[in-house]
Amino acid sequence: MALPESPPVDRPTTRRAPLRARMRPRSIVPGRQRWEIDLLRGRPAAARLTETTLLEAPGIEEVHASPVTGRVLLRHDRTVSPRAATRLLRQAVSRTLAALLTTTPRKDRPETPPSAAVPRQDAESTGRRLPSILLAGGAVAAAVVGGPFLLTLLSRPLLMLGVTTAATAGVVRGAWRRSNRAKQSSDEATARRHPLRRIIGPHKRKFALAAVLSGLSQLGEMALFALSPSIVLLVAKGGSSTLARYGVAGVGSQLGLLVGAAGTACLAMAAFGYGATVAWRQLAQTIEDDWRTRTYEHVQRVAPADLENERISRVNTVLSEDISQISTFVASNMNDVVQMVTSLGLLIPAFLLLAPQIAWVAFAPVPLVAWLSFRFHERAVASHAASDERRSRLNGRITENLHAHTTIKSAVTEQHEIVRITELNRECSEANRVSDRSAAVPPQILRLAGGSALVGTVLLGGTAVLRGTLSTAAFGPLIEMPGIAMLKLSRLGSTTDQYQRTVTALDRVERLHRLPLEPVSGGRPLPGRQVKGEIELRNVTFAYPGRPPALSDTSLAIPPGRTTGIVGTSGAGKTTVAKLLMRFHHPDQGRVLLDGADVRTLALPDLRRAIGYVTQEPFLFDATIAENIRYGTFDATDEQLVTAARTAGADAFIDSLPDGYQTRVGERGAALSGGQKQRIALARTILRDPPVIILDEATSAVDNETEAIIQQALQVFGTDRTMVVIAHRLSTVQKADQIYVMGPGGLVAEQGTHEELVNRGGTYTTLWQLQAGRPALA
Repeated sequence: MALPESPPVDRPTTRRAPLRARMRPRSIVPGRQRWEIDLLRGRPAAARLTETTLLEAPGIEEVHASPVTGRVLLRHDRTVSPRAATRLLRQAVSRTLAALLTTTPRKDRPETPPSAAVPRQDAESTGRRLPSILLAGGAVAAAVVGGPFLLTLLSRPLLMLGVTTAATAGVVRGAWRRSNRAKQSSDEATARRHPLRRIIGPHKRKFALAAVLSGLSQLGEMALFALSPSIVLLVAKGGSSTLARYGVAGVGSQLGLLVGAAGTACLAMAAFGYGATVAWRQLAQTIEDDWRTRTYEHVQRVAPADLENERISRVNTVLSEDISQISTFVASNMNDVVQMVTSLGLLIPAFLLLAPQIAWVAFAPVPLVAWLSFRFHERAVASHAASDERRSRLNGRITENLHAHTTIKSAVTEQHEIVRITELNRECSEANRVSDRSAAVPPQILRLAGGSALVGTVLLGGTAVLRGTLSTAAFGPLIEMPGIAMLKLSRLGSTTDQYQRTVTALDRVERLHRLPLEPVSGGRPLPGRQVKGEIELRNVTFAYPGRPPALSDTSLAIPPGRTTGIVGTSGAGKTTVAKLLMRFHHPDQGRVLLDGADVRTLALPDLRRAIGYVTQEPFLFDATIAENIRYGTFDATDEQLVTAARTAGADAFIDSLPDGYQTRVGERGAALSGGQKQRIALARTILRDPPVIILDEATSAVDNETEAIIQQALQVFGTDRTMVVIAHRLSTVQKADQIYVMGPGGLVAEQGTHEELVNRGGTYTTLWQLQAGRPALA
């Protein structure tokens, strides 16, 4: 059946042909989609932006967008429906198209990725508000020019202040709404609390303490700025009539009072500022510890089948970078927000109380400053994203080359890699220069706006003082106040960006929390001493997501206390049998039985303690050999440890090491060979002494002589134990009591002992002849 073509996302541009984002589906199956998108063809930056946008969405596991063919491969987990994945792709393409419309690179320059450009509809709405914003900010220019219009404005100061406040609120609200739309979670049907409330959670008291200290620190700063001009006026005028009316006579006494008050304000600002910094950081650390602990505990209890659908790098990013992002926002940006609110909350009433006729001009540039802060920050995000992307490519290539050092040497491609790194380094430097130029513009424009507010305040305030409608005592403390507001508002853009990043990080963290957990309680107890080890797969069918069945109506019977071998071609479902028995996965149909009981009815911890599972690629921790062998049996004695190592054939190479059992194995056992790692993992399982042992290619990396020694030791150790040996190398299962030969789909092709199967002339015979190099028994 032909897939319907998606209608194009079409946006007109000025003086050029419209850009089209026609989307044609190539294939859509559960967990995977392939699309062809015209917009991406010939646009590497657009392809990278589409990949980046999609990978930020919850549930998206892998994205590959080709700028050569325009095709996109999208993989997502089972919690995301095909319809939802298509919607996420459309949103990503729309964002890419909007970014292309807001950036017009010259033809003689390579395309730069507009990674975080504003969607066009938001830019247009901002553009529609721009005249009113500029009109409010232009009140400063009108004050300088003077004339009848100035007199009209002066007659309506409260009206103009209201217009300024409304314009500022409109800018902030619009930016905030864009922020929420840009980072909206795909889980739209779930009504949840505000992100900040979810972050703070049970730490409301600590949050209140930090907020109060921040407010008091800002109050001290404002008092210091207000007292400084008053001291200058006192010295210039030779006294203050206002202080004299309150009983402070004499210039010296008045000066001492104001200087003392200024010193007190300075000390209060420093003391409360220190307390606020410590309080915010302690709150941030508490939140980080709480979220990381709870998230890690949840991940440890997630069912392996669900965790396999998550990329390990993504889970690691959530546990490290995303939770740290939440902590960083609390530690720094929340303090900025509280100080900004405190500044405006005190400045506006102060102006209305002391000098209402000039309040509007002092705050006229505020909406313009807010708009510029958001606008320039949005542009800076695009340049920073381009710089980060190029730096990431450079770092990734360097890391890859270091891991591939031997391959590069053997291929004699050192110069080739040097040229590639040099080119990537040049691109990274160019992107950094563009980013630096973008970052240098906003501060100067914001300084200009703050200076305009100061000039307007001095002009109108000075005129009012000369006319006698405003006292110098009231006007002096207000001169520096607008600068404080401008400074705080200039951080709006970066604060909003950090809020966006934090909400996105929180969504990814909470998505991990939504993964289903394994049952830690319930089920029938299974004492290890009572386990006989009789295993049966009864008409089991199982398929991994998006793949053909690994097992199709498979039935196996593994007798207790015996050794059973399972062999077959790759993809025949051999390892799947072990995973179903361990309850890493559950069969789609049929039953997996242990001692006649369905494993799903047994207590999960008891089941896994009863089975020792050694995989082909065992994992070793960055610890000593002794600690790795003891893992899971922490109270084992040294004698038991050495006995387990001897049974696994590991004692000889361990004793040859300078530090013996105290030798550190390095990250993931990097200091050991593959065979040595397998023997340590086997010793770990032997030390646990489980009634059932599954060896999944557990000796594939050892030589034949070592394997023979291990098999001889396992024959003694495996007496009266159920052992399941999964192998490609038939010599590994040659002495098994029975052998299953599995074919495609997990179907049992043959069954019998080694001698029976070799003489039968079937699949096993062919494999034995190929591996042993002889047509008869040894």
